[in-house]
Amino acid sequence: MEGDTFLWLVRHAVVNGVAGTIHASDAPADLNDRTQLEALRRHLPQDATSYASPSRRTVDTARALGRDPILVPEFREQDFGDWTGQRHDDLAAAGREGYAKFWSDPAHSRPPGGESFEDQIVRVRQGLDQIGTGPAILVVHSGTIRAALCIALDLTPQAALRFVIDPLFLTRIDRLSNGWRVLSVNQRAA
Repeated sequence: MEGDTFLWLVRHAVVNGVAGTIHASDAPADLNDRTQLEALRRHLPQDATSYASPSRRTVDTARALGRDPILVPEFREQDFGDWTGQRHDDLAAAGREGYAKFWSDPAHSRPPGGESFEDQIVRVRQGLDQIGTGPAILVVHSGTIRAALCIALDLTPQAALRFVIDPLFLTRIDRLSNGWRVLSVNQRAA
């Protein structure tokens, strides 16, 4: 691809739902942190094309930031299959189908009916390939941002899972003609 791409990756606002739940894609965002949304809006380039995962919480967040994003299915969160909609505590207590085993190697393990983080990285790479040159804002999930960092830094999937990515925080990476550049990770807009 000719030219440089400048990426502002924003993790969506917290989910308006029960904490500790593996939320489905239709879970809405809690957009009550108006101060942080406004601070983040000031940090984003006005002339950028906006993209989002098709999940409701990412679209809600993008719109709260004044964006009308192009939806990119490859940017959706890791698919937790049969565990979606359930609480982590309940799955752990019930010993459900290898829950503990999954967390012993979360980069490569797949939940029943789901995908691994490694699978998500492949998808995110395909999604990034769809982003043209110039500035772009991606309102996505923590796993999507970790996957993008894995690609940009040429990390192992296990290493990429070490990044903390907080709601409404900003990560800046650039895809340049000669490789990737990381400007910041998990930055709070002020």
